[in-house]
Amino acid sequence: MGQQSPILSIEHISKEFYGNVVLHDVCFDLKAGEILGLVGENGAGKTTLMRILFGMPVIAETGGYKGKIIIDGKEVNFSNPFDALDAGIGMVHQEFSLLPGFTTTENIVLNRESMKATFLNDIFGDRMSVLDRPDMKKHAEAAITKLGVKLDPDMLISEMPVGHKQFTEIAREINREQTRILVLDEPTAVLTESEAEVLLTALRNLAKLGIAIIFISHRLHEVVSVADRIVVLRDGLAVKDTPVEGVSVRDIASWMVGRSLSADIKQATEKRDFGPEILSVEHLWVDMPGETVRDINFSVRKGEILGFGGLAGQGKLGIPNGIMGLFPSGGKVRLNGKEVPLNEPRKALETGMAFVSEDRRGVGLLLDESLRWNIAFTAMQIQGKYLKPILGKLLTIRDESAMKKLTEEYIEILDIKCTSSSQKAKELSGGNQQKICLAKAFAVQPDLLFVSEPTRGIDVGAKKRVLDTLHKYNREFGMTIVMISSELEELRSICDRIAIVDEGRVAGILPPGAEMAEFGLLMSGEKTLAAQGADRG
Repeated sequence: MGQQSPILSIEHISKEFYGNVVLHDVCFDLKAGEILGLVGENGAGKTTLMRILFGMPVIAETGGYKGKIIIDGKEVNFSNPFDALDAGIGMVHQEFSLLPGFTTTENIVLNRESMKATFLNDIFGDRMSVLDRPDMKKHAEAAITKLGVKLDPDMLISEMPVGHKQFTEIAREINREQTRILVLDEPTAVLTESEAEVLLTALRNLAKLGIAIIFISHRLHEVVSVADRIVVLRDGLAVKDTPVEGVSVRDIASWMVGRSLSADIKQATEKRDFGPEILSVEHLWVDMPGETVRDINFSVRKGEILGFGGLAGQGKLGIPNGIMGLFPSGGKVRLNGKEVPLNEPRKALETGMAFVSEDRRGVGLLLDESLRWNIAFTAMQIQGKYLKPILGKLLTIRDESAMKKLTEEYIEILDIKCTSSSQKAKELSGGNQQKICLAKAFAVQPDLLFVSEPTRGIDVGAKKRVLDTLHKYNREFGMTIVMISSELEELRSICDRIAIVDEGRVAGILPPGAEMAEFGLLMSGEKTLAAQGADRG
């Protein structure tokens, strides 16, 4: 590309949300006609960076950002997306923003429609102009041709296949004459392989016309095939900025997930003996919005910790929520050889399973009740524990002293920071609320514990305590655990096997000591191992 100066420079961009640093000192340049692949796991900071670039109101509303955005050598400060559009930045988001009842043409030229005068203009002025439909169609066809795809300019969006909607979104952005930078956020996520190939060809055509492109995708083979350069974000840092030449998908996957913290990783050599199969799941589907499970099969042996990982939205959270009856589900689930009724939360608990939900405020806690009431509640409801008979067993009342003793035990075991066992759950910090959810599940003494995102949103010290406690209950009391987490390092630190979920199915099962790149490949959908180990301990 020679020594041409960059069209866009991102300089030392940092951003915090409520004290949580999501971007830290990110820098990179983009030249005209260059395709930059921006990659990173969910939560790495890609979307926040693009929101800053596009002037999204949420950035200013949360205290703005540090650093500079420079276009054509001049610093810009966009207060809204219209400023970004005026500066020549087009963005295609993951969610479509098309008007279903309008045609391809009407969507492409939206807010830039051609008008023609009528005889009434002389009397009433410009507002009596009408749409110049032939000219609008000409503009739309020019954008479609520039993109190099086949689109019917007269088709209604509501009648279009998904791929054509994506092309219409892009055509709309390049129809703006000033668009020189195009940002595409996961543009191929909804496309078939052949449609994705057409899109990648279209992007190469646009780059040849001098349009600079930021291409965000989890499909790493597409990034390698279309990008000139790759920037990898991890935990808010730009950890790699390199030309694509000679870079493999495996390289990118390992940069994305980072090198392993070997001291915390379970030694692959550790041999453990497990009991017989305790849980078997066949052809499970779960209709959980944003976390759909399509067809999951796995089994767990007594005393094992099985982990489920994968990118956000691929279905891992749907697994425990479906089995525990919180979302509509189907398939076959057996615990200790007996079938577990689906879609009935109480019966799932009665079979001997417990669940620590990722939604601790919505599902996990009685926020206005005391800690002792929270911890004892499920055991009381399902198993009749912590109740004492009165009037010759005619009635039962809560056994307050037993509840107090139980709660004080867990306050000590889990190091729960509170004033007393009668304090209200809503008054505790997030990390301590999470510990209460764990204590509530442990109090049931389940045969099998599902724990979902056990350390989400809590500090490092609390994370360690929660993981250590799960490890202790597994090792010392033989509790079988199925743990779902977005944090791969966490899964590797305590699990015996880790299943990666991709598009609602198990892409593969690996031992915790497998290379990070192997996990990265499964998470990015690049490689599906036959679900080996699914039925082995």
